[in-house]
Amino acid sequence: MGSLIIILFFVLDIVWWIVIAHVVMSWLIGFNVLNRHQPLVGSIWRGLEGVLEPIYRPIRRVLPDMGGLDLSPLVLLVILYAIRVVIGRNAYMFM
Repeated sequence: MGSLIIILFFVLDIVWWIVIAHVVMSWLIGFNVLNRHQPLVGSIWRGLEGVLEPIYRPIRRVLPDMGGLDLSPLVLLVILYAIRVVIGRNAYMFM
C-alpha cells in the first residue's frame, strides 16, 4: 500500500507542475512574450487547456465572477496541497 501512496503523490506532483506551467504560459501569452499562433506554442497551449479545463470548470462554477481574474488555478493548487496533506497524515492507516 505504501507504493500506491508514493504513486499517488507522484501523480499529484505532476498535476501540480502542469498547473504551474499553465499559469506561467498564460502570463507569457498575456504579456505578448509568447504567441499562440506559433505552432509549438499553440499545440502546448491546447494540450494544457485540454487537460486542465475539465478540472477548472467545476471550480469556476463555485467561484464568484472576478471579472478578468481567474482564481481557479490557485484554488486547484490549494486543493492538491490539501489532498497531499490529508493522504500524508493518514497514510499509516493504510499500512
